[in-house]
Amino acid sequence: MIDEAAITMRYAALAPVLDERGRRLFAAAEARTAGRGGVSTLTRITGLARSTIDRGLRELAGTAPAEAPSGRTRRPGGGRKRLTETDPTLLADLRGLVEPTTRGDPMAPLLWTSRSLRTLADALQVMGHRIKHNVVGDLLRQLGYSLQSNRKTREGAGNPDRDAQFEYINAQMKLALAAAQPAISVDTKKKELVGDFKNAGRELRPRGQPEAVRVHDFRIPELGRAVPYGVYDITGNTGWVSVGVDHDTASFAVNAIRSWWRMMGRDRYPAARSLLITADCGGSNGARVRLWKRELQLLADELGLTITVCHLPPGTSKWNKIEHRLFSLITQNWRGKPLVSYQAIVQLIASTTTRTGLNIKCTIDPNAYPAGVKVSDADMAALNLAPHEFHGEWNYTIAPRPP
Repeated sequence: MIDEAAITMRYAALAPVLDERGRRLFAAAEARTAGRGGVSTLTRITGLARSTIDRGLRELAGTAPAEAPSGRTRRPGGGRKRLTETDPTLLADLRGLVEPTTRGDPMAPLLWTSRSLRTLADALQVMGHRIKHNVVGDLLRQLGYSLQSNRKTREGAGNPDRDAQFEYINAQMKLALAAAQPAISVDTKKKELVGDFKNAGRELRPRGQPEAVRVHDFRIPELGRAVPYGVYDITGNTGWVSVGVDHDTASFAVNAIRSWWRMMGRDRYPAARSLLITADCGGSNGARVRLWKRELQLLADELGLTITVCHLPPGTSKWNKIEHRLFSLITQNWRGKPLVSYQAIVQLIASTTTRTGLNIKCTIDPNAYPAGVKVSDADMAALNLAPHEFHGEWNYTIAPRPP
């Protein structure tokens, strides 16, 4: 009488630590001990084929070839052959489907589809290959492919005088610092929807209790969106941010600079005679924006300061000092926190500090700044604006006009 229950218990205990050869020999030993009907019983318990157990019996009897001494569980050549051996064109066809150089070929099979493992497997099956999506993943790793996101590295065609403009800005900066005159970097931060919307990043909260926010980022009319315009004092390592509630116009940008001067700059530079501004080439403070220059003229007249503006070359806004010395730190400080109100935005910005002593002040600018304001040729002719000899479209000085 074969005790199947005992054999089942022994096999269940040993199976996790047995390799292919160990399972074969275990089944053969138990079958030989059980006697008549032992092979059928062990086939049913272990799931091994009768031929496998018979081979194990021959190995125990010493009538089967010995296994290789290198630790192999099969003799050389045993087991199912790899698909790449039985299907020699498989790798070439798979490489053709995912090769980046085929993106420009309008006849590429998967040019306009998501190249998931299942999509690739379906395409290979259409080409006559017998393959499943999980095997496609193994072959892609063998070919050196992995899931990767886009990376921003291409800046586009750069102006031939790009490096020279940076050197010019650096020279102007050194002159201002040597004369103890203020130098600031300005720009508009990314506009933010006000309300209980998802904000990128994570913050510490009790486990399993993430803060609930809206599923869709649709603007709430009664709350609107915030337009943070920043002014970074390069020498003082201080910042000012005006949070606008209307359009991001040149008038709004210049008023932010005016607010910085009244609240921070005037006290720090009581003997100032000039002001150096570095800004991007586009946006509300763009080099071609007429309103920007007219508003700066009004500011120069009001403050009695000679204002010099140096624009960064096109396509280089990420090199603006305010981006990595002010805006990036603000983004880190409010990560994972919904910007539920303008007051919350102001508090989060103003609480941003660094170990090097960064100090930021922030306020709401409630004024309306209509878009589409036109500046006539006569208004431009009335400006006391002097372009510099080097790229006057990027570098210019606006002096106060006589009263």
